[in-house]
Amino acid sequence: MLGPTNTGKTHLAIERLCAHSSGAIGFPLRLLAREVYDRVCAIKGADRVALITGEERIEPKNARWLLCTAEAMPSRPDLAFVALDEAQLSADPERGHVFTDRLLHTRGREETMLLGSATLQPMVRALVPEAEVIGRPRFSTLSHVGAKKLSRIPPRSAIVAFSAEQVYAMAEMLRRFRGGAAVVMGALSPQTRNAQVAMYQAGEVDYLVATDAIGMGLNLDVHHVAFAGLSKFDGHRQRRLTTAEMAQIAGRAGRHQRDGTFGTLAGTGGNDPEFTPEEVFAIEEHRFPPLTRLFWREAEPRFDSLATLIADLESPPPRPELATPPQAIDLAVLKRLAEEPDTAATVRGRGSVQRFWAACSLPDFRQQGTETHARFVARLWQDLRHGYLGADYVAQAIAALDNPSGDIDTLQGRIAAIRSWSYIAQRPDWVLARDEMAARARAVETRLSDALHARLTERFVNRRTTLLMRKTGADAALLPVRLDDSGAVLVDDEAIGHLDGFRFVVDPLARAADRKLLLAAAERHLPGLLATRAQALVRDAGTAEGITLADGALCWNGTTVARLEKGRALLEPRIRIDAALDRLPPPVRQAVETALDAWLARHGEKPLEPLRKLAEAGRDPASGPALRALLLHLVEGGGVLARADAGLERLDDRQRATLRGLGIRVGALDLFVPGALRPAAMALWSALARIWGLDHASPPDTMRPAIPAGKQIPVGYRAAGPQAIRVDLAEKLLQAAHRVRAAGGAAGGRPRRFALDPALARSMGLTTASYAALLRAAGFRAWPPRPLAEGAAGPPAPPLWDWRAPRPRDERRPEAARPRPDSAFAVLAEWLAAEPVGR
Repeated sequence: MLGPTNTGKTHLAIERLCAHSSGAIGFPLRLLAREVYDRVCAIKGADRVALITGEERIEPKNARWLLCTAEAMPSRPDLAFVALDEAQLSADPERGHVFTDRLLHTRGREETMLLGSATLQPMVRALVPEAEVIGRPRFSTLSHVGAKKLSRIPPRSAIVAFSAEQVYAMAEMLRRFRGGAAVVMGALSPQTRNAQVAMYQAGEVDYLVATDAIGMGLNLDVHHVAFAGLSKFDGHRQRRLTTAEMAQIAGRAGRHQRDGTFGTLAGTGGNDPEFTPEEVFAIEEHRFPPLTRLFWREAEPRFDSLATLIADLESPPPRPELATPPQAIDLAVLKRLAEEPDTAATVRGRGSVQRFWAACSLPDFRQQGTETHARFVARLWQDLRHGYLGADYVAQAIAALDNPSGDIDTLQGRIAAIRSWSYIAQRPDWVLARDEMAARARAVETRLSDALHARLTERFVNRRTTLLMRKTGADAALLPVRLDDSGAVLVDDEAIGHLDGFRFVVDPLARAADRKLLLAAAERHLPGLLATRAQALVRDAGTAEGITLADGALCWNGTTVARLEKGRALLEPRIRIDAALDRLPPPVRQAVETALDAWLARHGEKPLEPLRKLAEAGRDPASGPALRALLLHLVEGGGVLARADAGLERLDDRQRATLRGLGIRVGALDLFVPGALRPAAMALWSALARIWGLDHASPPDTMRPAIPAGKQIPVGYRAAGPQAIRVDLAEKLLQAAHRVRAAGGAAGGRPRRFALDPALARSMGLTTASYAALLRAAGFRAWPPRPLAEGAAGPPAPPLWDWRAPRPRDERRPEAARPRPDSAFAVLAEWLAAEPVGR
């Protein structure tokens, strides 16, 4: 039966097989044999159907219907029916001699059926003159549509390339443009190919990228076939496809009565492929040059010696319609090993030669070439010439490949290797524990195939984008979008991103080409989702814990919703709403801004109240220039000002009383506002100071009593040797020292020297050295302790201290160092004196 390749000839062969009492069909591919085996098992029962391939054999005792690869097809005269699928492969340079042998010699007792292309008809009439040729026309139309860019290829298309690198490149681009593609290559295991095809057939992806392996044995729902190239390397040279090969591939488009199209891929570089008008006509009209010869090799060579075997395999064909094929890999390995004296010397006798030829016939699943494959066969022969392969050796080889980790190329290599061992384990005369080893090899191949399918899907399929493309087409607004409790934005339960506060963040796993589509998908639905979030924000802003302030940013649930920026004064910042909230409708955005303003007013009311009183008094002209300057310095210093820089000598009694009324403590070394030293107040003031660009070291969050001194002392602290102590606690220590001094009185008009207990300082975290440095800064002087009496024992006595009141500032400095009218403090005081009252 001859005709186009997608007309259901295989289905008819199955019907004829099941109509006979027994029979066999030979297929070109293991996966096709397996597919038909499953179908016949459903009809006849698994206990009566056998699967026979080089890598897998399922042979029930009473099997009457056999599904085989062409190479493994048995020659049994008792079979009532025999069929050979894709018989035109008799013209294939690598495997053609096998199909020619089956065409010439394999017959069914009652019926023999040859299935193939119409180009085989002259050869069938010449070689099998008794055959009846029945044509099966193609029911659908196949039309050429020219070249299309990859981004314009319609759904349900197959893109055909002729190298693994090109297949990967096409699949990668389709992942970006259309969400991904299934991948089919000859190097994949049958199980992986089936899994990829099933993914395509189920509609999980709309595109298939394949090598020319797609042209045979795969029934696909393909509407269009796009050729990424029109030439391939055939093992010997780079050549253009024949029109028959083009048609074999293009014929995947369309099924039964549904029309299909084919064309080429544009934009692949400077040498975009294109069909000639003659090729287009031949493909559309199914008119191809007939085959003029089939490849033939002696199928029953003599095994008297290696030389005789090689001579028979290279003997010329007996008929003019037959031709000698190019040297196949099995013959190349045989000749290569026969040239090695050590190996050739081990092959003696008819049985040994026959067994050696069987070893050389091991398929080169790894496609590593004659030399590498010959080394593998030679290693096998070391054991086979003595009988069987050791069970431990086979088990270890299989176990070494049982590793599903690695990338796509690594897994393909392991699958190719395990297929070799599956083939070896199927030979009952090679492996003792054949069933056990075969089962192990199949299990490993299954695991590796599953892993490879997962890697291909992970790399070349973006299920999210595929879903978006299928749901939306050109209108992303049609997508049903919802927000889950965690903030994830879902499209049919497929996460496309999440809301980070009020900003839609595309899934970080999405590639650059996906981002535009995902943003468009969420665009229409975001206003509603954001309005709901805004209501929750307004509600939480009314609570004490709903909003937090960190580094000048107002945060809600860990997300910045607004920032503080300069206002008209240091303690009066403005709120700038985050740009992400611009998507909100104006009334909703205004409600959010009002709620945040109210929160900030409440949040800063108590912590900043002491400083605000100072700022208010500093704006009052009645306070006088000197006091106003001092108060402004205190506000800009976070409520702390060194006494030496305060200019207290410029204040009169009324202004000093005002200081006390404002809660300002005048200490021995510093002026400070105790309420401004609390952690909350200092943190808020520090954030405002950074906004104004004031140069200061940020205080610690907890305002610890003592901290290590750095290059810059934080606001609210005073240096004390290698440490810094909070100014209010420094004043507490100094006041305690003055109480001890006052209790000691004076002697002879001079201050009495006294001892100080550092226990209180230590309780604050100060070391003795730091305590001493603080005392010296406040005017205390240390004296050596009185020596112990001669012969007395005990710890050394602490030092003694005295104190002298520091001279007035103007008396301690020479004239050149005294404040001049143009000093900073004096300039500020004069400016405040001249400032308008209403300022």
